[in-house]
Amino acid sequence: MQDKHLFEYAVIRIVPCVEKEEFINAGIIFYCSSKNFLQVKYQLNEKKIRAFSDKLDISELEHRLEAFIQIANGSKEGGVIATLPMASRLRWLSATKSTVIQTSPVHPGLCIDPNETMMDLFSQLVS
Repeated sequence: MQDKHLFEYAVIRIVPCVEKEEFINAGIIFYCSSKNFLQVKYQLNEKKIRAFSDKLDISELEHRLEAFIQIANGSKEGGVIATLPMASRLRWLSATKSTVIQTSPVHPGLCIDPNETMMDLFSQLVS
């Protein structure tokens, strides 16, 4: 029997008009400490975003979401935050924000394969 590992995830949301509190799920932040796994996966659905607002700059959103990936990966392009320990990077990425890119609360679960579970969640919640 394979061991199950505790994981945490947050959904990345695009909030075109912060005052309305309407959002579009755009990605997943997925962390599994015991597997040394922290990844961000996103997909911008321009048609959905445009249905909420035609004022958002899609390329700017993509640029900011790429920064999430750089931070999660610990790459030097992610700046000082990317040098933090993995758990601290998760906390920074999933911290409450009042901007166009926000995250859901962090949710826990158990998994065998973090990558497979992340892809399943992405498929269910984003795609």
